[in-house]
Amino acid sequence: MSVLKINNVSKLFAGSVRAVDSFSLDVADGELVCLLGPSGSGKSTLLRMVGGFETPTGGQITIDGEDITRLPPEKRPTGMVFQSHALWTHMSVFKNLAFGLKLRRIPAAEIKRRVEGVLELVGLAGYGDRHVAKLSGGQQQRVALARSLVLEPKILLLDEPFASLDQHLRERLREEVRDIQQRLGITTLFVTHGQDEALSMADRIVVMRDGRTEQIDRPDVVYREPQTPFVAGFIGTMNLVEGTVKSGAFARGRFQVPLPVADGDATLAVRPESLDLVAADDGVAKVHRVTDYGTHGLVYLDLDDGTRLKAMVSHPDLFRNGQRFDLAPRELAAYRGSARIYRS
Repeated sequence: MSVLKINNVSKLFAGSVRAVDSFSLDVADGELVCLLGPSGSGKSTLLRMVGGFETPTGGQITIDGEDITRLPPEKRPTGMVFQSHALWTHMSVFKNLAFGLKLRRIPAAEIKRRVEGVLELVGLAGYGDRHVAKLSGGQQQRVALARSLVLEPKILLLDEPFASLDQHLRERLREEVRDIQQRLGITTLFVTHGQDEALSMADRIVVMRDGRTEQIDRPDVVYREPQTPFVAGFIGTMNLVEGTVKSGAFARGRFQVPLPVADGDATLAVRPESLDLVAADDGVAKVHRVTDYGTHGLVYLDLDDGTRLKAMVSHPDLFRNGQRFDLAPRELAAYRGSARIYRS
């Protein structure tokens, strides 16, 4: 059943700037949903409305059927982890975690039990007496997570919590957070602009643009079956080629692909891993650059008009600048306007 329901919610700033536009979403019990989009897409504003830090201009938000749209943060069954940690650095770890519980008039013995339990959960057992200012960035982020979990919220809200951390620590913490979330079975709404975080952590991804939903689906479906050209270009690496369909074939200069759709302009979408290269002296594309990543390589190719494409290859050492190839997509999609009109 749905624990969190966001129904037709909008948010306007300064009377006319529409940050979120008629947004709706149901989040199931124990589900982790990622709000993914570029800066300015409305994802953080939406999260803050769920947490009570912004008030919707219109629409309704319910948790377990209770309307919380106008409730202040402290009256909501939510816990928020901010990007900036928002910890009291002059206090000990224990006091940071106990603060919210004291406001709720929880007995001292219960506070001690909860704090010690959640510190063990996030891998900080024995850190209660340490001052937050003396902790590493990763440890501070664990304290921020623990401070939300100790409240035992129904909904956990994460606002780009790993943005300030280095790549290695980000990867480690997102695995730990996902493990904790699954162990507790806590319903979670997670904001990120990092595709890798969304694809690796989420049960479902909500791709947002200009305050609206572009697509909601499982990570594998969003990656393999993007519904709009925006999602196709935003998720992962995608070759997007604009051209014209005529008599059942898509064409961009000499590059042509059979495409059984009505004549007219179209955008072809092909992942680098789905683009095969066939050596040909007069091939439609010329190698511009080759990058070797160890496990695989990327071959950058130019069509005759300068359109740049990428192909993933297993043996990048076999390719040289200036070589020419014909292109053979194994899987592709085509879009006209904002709609997908074909997928192989």
